[in-house]
Amino acid sequence: MAKRRIGFWRRFAVSVVKPPMVGLTARNWRGMEHIPPTGPLILVANHISHADPFVLAHYVYDAGRWPGFLAKASVFRLPVAGRILHKVGQIPVYRGTVDAAKALDAAVGALRAGEAVLIYPEGTITREPELWPMRGKTGVARLWLTTGAPVVPVAMWGPEKIFDPHTRKVRLRPRMPVTVVAGPPIDLSRWTGVAPTSANLHEITDHIMGVLRDMVEDIRGGQAPPLWSPAAGREATS
Repeated sequence: MAKRRIGFWRRFAVSVVKPPMVGLTARNWRGMEHIPPTGPLILVANHISHADPFVLAHYVYDAGRWPGFLAKASVFRLPVAGRILHKVGQIPVYRGTVDAAKALDAAVGALRAGEAVLIYPEGTITREPELWPMRGKTGVARLWLTTGAPVVPVAMWGPEKIFDPHTRKVRLRPRMPVTVVAGPPIDLSRWTGVAPTSANLHEITDHIMGVLRDMVEDIRGGQAPPLWSPAAGREATS
């Protein structure tokens, strides 16, 4: 891939993150053709481990886009890492505060500037006991209704072996298998122009998470359960 003009801080971030990922992972990457090289793009992914943002960033960067995550505001308060995250275009999410809407505004601004925004719709690492996708939060639906940007699903399996979210143990072995697959843009046309009511937002979100669940099932095998909610257990969401 030709060298991209991405600026000092982004180049620095690549030099820190990419070499360890190359040595640490044996990559089964598919579907990059579904990631357009330019233009506004919403990428949605399942979240299974603290390791998967690094894997996802590596995949998206090698697909030709800069990975701009919506991430917890707490990580931006870290003395050095927080400053770098701001410099490289990451977007803090202030959950449960009066500043919560700022993340959506920043994401809308990034999309209108033609950038790619990466979102974990679940908002956190899945709490489903076997790490299947759970029901998502409605931020991605709001973002799509506001911008109309294509929503491309990205399913992952394997990063949980690097950092196990149950035991919190880290395994840093060379060439650990990770699979990342991007699918075609999700067809959300039935909701074009609808009002952002709670019912519509949850329908859009459940549809997106259903696509991700089915993609994860294809990667890892077995039969995926219905989407899961921490508050209510498994829910029969198709």
